Amino acid sequence: MKRERQIAVMHGELQTWKSYLQFIADEMAFIQRLLDSYVFEPKTPKLFERLEKFKRHFDSSKVERCSLSEFIKNHENGLGGIFECTQEECDGHYYEKHLNLKNSVERYIETYINLKKEVYDYAGAILKKKPLY
Repeated sequence: MKRERQIAVMHGELQTWKSYLQFIADEMAFIQRLLDSYVFEPKTPKLFERLEKFKRHFDSSKVERCSLSEFIKNHENGLGGIFECTQEECDGHYYEKHLNLKNSVERYIETYINLKKEVYDYAGAILKKKPLY
């Protein structure tokens, strides 16, 4: 029963990670459209360079997100196979892989949040001011 509970917890974590990564994908699409838009004050010093830097960081983050999504999918597929082998053979190895993946997902999310905050802080300060009529 304990083993089934651990598997259920891992499955729940995998579903949560997939959901977070999907939300981040949607959010990234919005932020990238924002960075490509013309809503920024054009006279801002080094505007183009900063926006290009953010775009490169988002491209790298997107690659990492896709890679993590693939690892999660493969790990989830392996979860079904854990019942087919003896506990001693698979459980320890699978739990270790799960913990490593969990650490990778948590690091990615923390890094992504910091990148997003940096973009929002910068973008919020240089948005064009719409005149009030």
